[in-house]
Amino acid sequence: MQAPHPPRPPYPPHPGVTAAESDHRLVARLRDPDGGHHAVALLLARHWRATYDYAAICLAAPGDSAAMVATAAFRQVLRRLTGGAVGGALRPQLLVAARETVREWAADEAARAVLPELSRPSGGRGLRAVKSMTSEKRLLAERAFQALPGAFQCLLWHTEVEAEPITIPSGLLAMDADGAAGTLEQAREQFRAGCVRAHRELAPSGECRYYNRLLDVPLRRGGTLLPDVRQHLRACRHCRHAAEQLGHFDGGLHVLIAEAVLGWGARRYLDSRPARAAATAAGPAAAAPGAHRASGPAGLARAGRRGIAGAAGAGGGPFSGRTPPWRGHGHGHGNRHRTALAVAVGLASLVLLATVLAAKGWTADRAVPVPRVTWGAPGDPARTATVAPGTPSASASENSGRTMAHHPCGPDR
Repeated sequence: MQAPHPPRPPYPPHPGVTAAESDHRLVARLRDPDGGHHAVALLLARHWRATYDYAAICLAAPGDSAAMVATAAFRQVLRRLTGGAVGGALRPQLLVAARETVREWAADEAARAVLPELSRPSGGRGLRAVKSMTSEKRLLAERAFQALPGAFQCLLWHTEVEAEPITIPSGLLAMDADGAAGTLEQAREQFRAGCVRAHRELAPSGECRYYNRLLDVPLRRGGTLLPDVRQHLRACRHCRHAAEQLGHFDGGLHVLIAEAVLGWGARRYLDSRPARAAATAAGPAAAAPGAHRASGPAGLARAGRRGIAGAAGAGGGPFSGRTPPWRGHGHGHGNRHRTALAVAVGLASLVLLATVLAAKGWTADRAVPVPRVTWGAPGDPARTATVAPGTPSASASENSGRTMAHHPCGPDR
C-alpha cells in the first residue's frame, strides 16, 4: 500500500532559485497569460532599482521623470525579448535602453516642454548633443563584451560592475554558486581573449597585428613590454588603447566593463551601487568584489596581483600609481509642467499596465512590486524589498530605445 505522503529526502533542499526563476525563464513566462504577472513582478524586483538609478544619472535628476524612463526601458526591452529577439544579460540591456530613452526624449521638443530635466546640460541635453558616444579607448572591450554569451555577461556585470556576491548572478542564472564561480573564471578569460582578438581584427596595419601577442602575454603575466613594443605604442593609439584596456584585467575590470557598455555616466553608476558602497563602508577586506573568484592556484594568483578591487577604479585606471607599460622605466607621464507631469504619471501607470501586462494575466487586484528593490541572496527571506523614490509609472513610446547590440558607448561624462 502506498504511503499517503512521500518520504522526505535525507538532506535539506538546496537553497536558491529554481530553473523556472532564472531571468531567461521569467522572460519566457511573460508569454504565459497565467504566469506572466509573477514573472513581471520578479523581474521588476530584481532590476528596477538599478534601472531607476541609471535613469536618474542620465537625467541628472531623480524623481518621477527617472521613474518614467525606467518604466519605458522595461517596456521596450521586455517587449523586444518576448517578441523573439535574442539578447545578452538583462541588466545591461535595461540600462542601455534607459540611456537611449533619455536621449530620444531629449530630442523631442514636446517631451522637453513637459519634462524640464531633459534640457539639463549634464543630462538629456548633453546626451542629445553627443553625436557618437563610442569611446576610442573602449572599442575593443565593447566589441568583446557584446560577443560574450548572455550567462558570461551576467556573471561579469553583477560581480564586477554591481560588486555583488556570486550568489546574485548565480540566482539570476539558476546556477549553484560553485558552478557559477567556475563559469565566472571562464567568462573573464573569454572576455580577455575577445579583447585581444578585437585588437587584431581592428588593427590598422600589419605591424599592429604583429605586436598582438607581444602585447598580450607580458601584460597577462605582469611583466614589462619589450623595448620595440613600447616604442610602437608611443606612436600607435590603437595599440596604446589596447594595452590600457588589457591592463584593467589586473584590478579595474569593473571600470572597463561599465565604460564599455554604458559610456555616459559609467563612473557615477559604479559609485551608486549599493553593494559597492556597503563593501567600502565595511572596510578594505570586504571591498573586493572579486574575492570569491580566488579559488585554486590561478584564482589566488590573480587575486594577489589585483590586491584590493575598487582601489584601481578610485585611482583612475589600471596603471594608476605606476608607469604605463608602454613608457618603460625612466620615462615620465516650471511648476505648471510639474503639476501636469504628476497627473500624467498616475494616468500613464494605468496605460502601461493595460498595454504591456494585461495580456499576461494582470488584473486590478494584483499589485506591482514596490520599486528600488534590493534582490538579495536566493532564498534569503531576510533580504527583501525596500521602498525607494520613483515608481514604475510611465508608458514608453514604441521606439524608446535601441537594442543593446547596436548601442554606442563613450567615456563617462
